Amino acid sequence: MALITLRRNLCHLSDFWFHGALAAVKNPPVNHVHKVVKEHLCPWVCSLQPEPFRVRFHHPCCKKFHSENGNNHPVSELVYSEVHDWDKLEGNLKREDEEIFYRTLNNISSSEEVLSFISTLQTLPDTLAAGALQRICEMEKKHSDQRPPKEILENSVFRALCVQFEQEPSNLSNTGLVTALQALILLCVDPQSSLLLNLVAECQHRLRRGGLGVHNLCILGESLIKLQGPGCGTLELIIDQLQGEKLDKFTPQDIMALYRILQTCTEKVDQYQTFLNKINKFSLSIVSNLSPKSVSEMLTALVVLDQTQALSLVIKLGKYVVRYIPHFTNEELGKVLEAFIYFGYSDIFFTDALEQHVTSLCVSLDPETVSKVMEYCTRKLILSKPILNTVAEIFVCQSENFSPSQISELIEPFGKLNHLPPNASALFRKLENMLLTHSNYFPPKTLLKLLHSCSLIECHPVNFMAKIFSPYFLQQLQGEESCLDRLCLAQLTQLFLTSVLECPFYKGPKLLPQFQVKSFLTPCYSLETPVDFQLYKSVMIGLIDLLGGRMYFASKVLTPYCYTIDVELKLDEEGFVLPPTVHEDVHKRVALCIDGPERFCLNSRHLLGKEAIKQRHLHLLGYQVVQIPYYEIEMQKSKHELVEYLQTKLFSQNADVHC
Repeated sequence: MALITLRRNLCHLSDFWFHGALAAVKNPPVNHVHKVVKEHLCPWVCSLQPEPFRVRFHHPCCKKFHSENGNNHPVSELVYSEVHDWDKLEGNLKREDEEIFYRTLNNISSSEEVLSFISTLQTLPDTLAAGALQRICEMEKKHSDQRPPKEILENSVFRALCVQFEQEPSNLSNTGLVTALQALILLCVDPQSSLLLNLVAECQHRLRRGGLGVHNLCILGESLIKLQGPGCGTLELIIDQLQGEKLDKFTPQDIMALYRILQTCTEKVDQYQTFLNKINKFSLSIVSNLSPKSVSEMLTALVVLDQTQALSLVIKLGKYVVRYIPHFTNEELGKVLEAFIYFGYSDIFFTDALEQHVTSLCVSLDPETVSKVMEYCTRKLILSKPILNTVAEIFVCQSENFSPSQISELIEPFGKLNHLPPNASALFRKLENMLLTHSNYFPPKTLLKLLHSCSLIECHPVNFMAKIFSPYFLQQLQGEESCLDRLCLAQLTQLFLTSVLECPFYKGPKLLPQFQVKSFLTPCYSLETPVDFQLYKSVMIGLIDLLGGRMYFASKVLTPYCYTIDVELKLDEEGFVLPPTVHEDVHKRVALCIDGPERFCLNSRHLLGKEAIKQRHLHLLGYQVVQIPYYEIEMQKSKHELVEYLQTKLFSQNADVHC
């Protein structure tokens, strides 16, 4: 372990990586805390004397080297011990003294105070000197992401530390070396300076000799990524050495650093997958020790590394997310939601906690977080009325803070989940005003999706229909593609059908036939959900018994109005059931909607918006709509009960039906 000896006055230091003249050192009076520290650190802290500033290393295994006024040179050749011996020598310093030193650093609120505190100490171990640099880095990053101010970089105490780190890196302990390198990189020191080049060279030398432990390897890996980018050749050697270590040597902080390092090597995930599997399995044992920030970071890493096979880890992290929701920053919560969306994870306890968090913070949530919350609810089909209602209030109060894409992400769930908030009139009035004044800022596909979502819950965008049906908008929608995609055409068609069926007062332009689809069943099932096959089979068996044969009903009938009916019955004027092949004398059509769980919001009996508009339109088109939900079918315990149930469903609404 190297000891750095500091004396207070100025010395002449070469400009090895700074620009500009040295600033004068102004040391404030030593406060009570500093005095206490000096008393506890008496074995290695000497009283200050008004003599020239001096930087010294004292190493137990080398002769003394010192530089006074920047002119002296080594008086003899240095003799070094083996690298692995240096870390052992740190034990010479009492643990109590280190704790006092770091406690004092943590109580200091500015970089200037750190340097003032350091200037009161004549000698300190290199690890603590590196720790002081780290503390300066933390405080400067807290105040600004820019380069630290010139006053800090040109402070003589700071420069003296850097000179010693530059000139004698081989005397540093492993921990002091990598910690100093990490802090100086984060302080934006010139990567081509002799200071960093010397430290990096020494790190690489020790790395090749295999003298770095797990924690130091992790620090070095992250530091080199920051300095040289993920493509640096040394990184692969670091990962290889980490793979050779037993995971029980890793602290939770080391595991998090390892995930961050591997995140930069996504193109080599297959190469490291066996190692990742071990890390994921081991991480199950440390989840309880992770902070909210670390939980968010681990979930993000699993997404970046595409660890879909680590669902057990995602589930365990999810349980702790429930506890940590009040403690997440907006950014951390957004990352958690992204991960849950990616892995398809949902949990009723998480939803409850998210509801409480959103409703309690309300307007203090930033637009990005609000968008992520709504995206999560939409993707998982979670009908959370407290969340939706709160978000509606946020938008009415802060609509100007949302970007066009965020507005779309915010409004879409109301249509998809088929929910009108209590302040619906204020919400859609605000939305309409924004679209009227800023419609040019909305990309065509975003605008179309937004207006289509409104129509699902009967908030019809009549004032914008002429715009979206116009040839100019359709040309914008198509862009540079050879033709419009099927989803856009289906949304346009359904909006046009809505204008005909639900907005008879609309007299503007119509959607040209060449832009209309024949069926709303798109590959992504965005406008219509296919019937659940097992549920359909059960209902079909009951209908055959009830009606006396398969010939009396048709299945999966595509109507002229683009909707597909699960089961259709035709009745004549006297109420007799007609075969589906008969097209004359049809007095009434009955549409059976056999609704499986996928047509409802998650864990609820609330129809999705696309199914609600379908049944609404079928009714307006003259069909007798009979809903047969899965939860009612599941209650029928026998075939006889099923037949009676279907008879009640059909005949109670059609008293004159005859089998």
